[in-house]
Amino acid sequence: MYKILHLIKSLGRGGAETLLSETLRVHDRKAFEFQYAYFVSYKGQLAEDLRAQDAVVTCLNADSAPAILASLPRLAAYVKRENFDLIHCHLPVSAVAGRLVGKFLGVPVVYTEHNKQERYHGATRRANLLTMDYNAAILAVSDDVRDSIAAHWKGPKGKLSVLINGVNTERYDPANYDRLVSRTELKLPATAPIVGTVCVFRDQKRLELWLDLARRLREAVPAVHFVLIGDGPTEELVKSRATVFDLHDCVHFPGRLDEVRPWLSAMDVYLMTSEFEGLPIAMLEAMSMALPIVATAAGGIPEAVTDGAQGFLRPVADWAELYDPLHQLVQDDTLRARLGASARKRVIADFSIQKMAGELEAVYHRILTSQPHPVA
Repeated sequence: MYKILHLIKSLGRGGAETLLSETLRVHDRKAFEFQYAYFVSYKGQLAEDLRAQDAVVTCLNADSAPAILASLPRLAAYVKRENFDLIHCHLPVSAVAGRLVGKFLGVPVVYTEHNKQERYHGATRRANLLTMDYNAAILAVSDDVRDSIAAHWKGPKGKLSVLINGVNTERYDPANYDRLVSRTELKLPATAPIVGTVCVFRDQKRLELWLDLARRLREAVPAVHFVLIGDGPTEELVKSRATVFDLHDCVHFPGRLDEVRPWLSAMDVYLMTSEFEGLPIAMLEAMSMALPIVATAAGGIPEAVTDGAQGFLRPVADWAELYDPLHQLVQDDTLRARLGASARKRVIADFSIQKMAGELEAVYHRILTSQPHPVA
């Protein structure tokens, strides 16, 4: 049995973090033992999900980039004591720490890149690229993310490949939910069309534009309701914008949730106005729940959604053009059903968590069978 350490900056409910819990559900735990370590003490919501699956989770209590780098001796002692065979790093700052420790101890490191290099702070990007050579393998979550790494990093491209994010299509299955029951339990209108999204409230999501589309749609379809699930730095601004747009009686803010599947089952359309993305897990979960997508063609989104097949896409700069297809979907039950069924079929075929976990295990096996065992 190989012993793998997943190392990540925090365990809040972001897409990268959620993947750790979801992949653990389907990994071959007779072949691999997984442990998880994170740095930021006040973002540990998913730690309990992992512990509930009998995983060991350790908080390294370093709440800033300088503190993370200062924690390197503790991290090295932990890796040496547990005798890990491989470190799998996520997100740049934690990856820099993991690579330095891996290099020092002779433990191979795998890195999953979830975003484009252009989106990182200059110092973060430089540190990420400077230590990129220390990885045994670099896994980009989309072609767009891979191309960004290739454009900035001059190291051996043989280390770089795409490993697409996945969703547990058995857990995210609309057949497991009664739409009317979900709406009743969640205190949503039984028959009104509902447009929703799940995200961290931050600038890249451009939720003020999301609400502008909601305002226009409400004028044309007075019965429509909206659901914005999540929280984050722009939360107060978003809520105030909903009030300014006179949407207070039709926009629902359930906050950050541990369980979003009943909410997804209650929705009719999934709307995104992002400026940039990797390959958003929340969108794939919505697709698995047979929701048609209306979104900007940001990052890896076009790799999962074909315009006119699983939903509708428009250029990031032309976000206002999302209104017409959004309006069309809200009014056309048949079109929604057809595109939603296609969305679920697409995820099952190409974005299942089982497929992702199998491909990831193959990467581990390839590296571990070609590497000497780390020094005890």
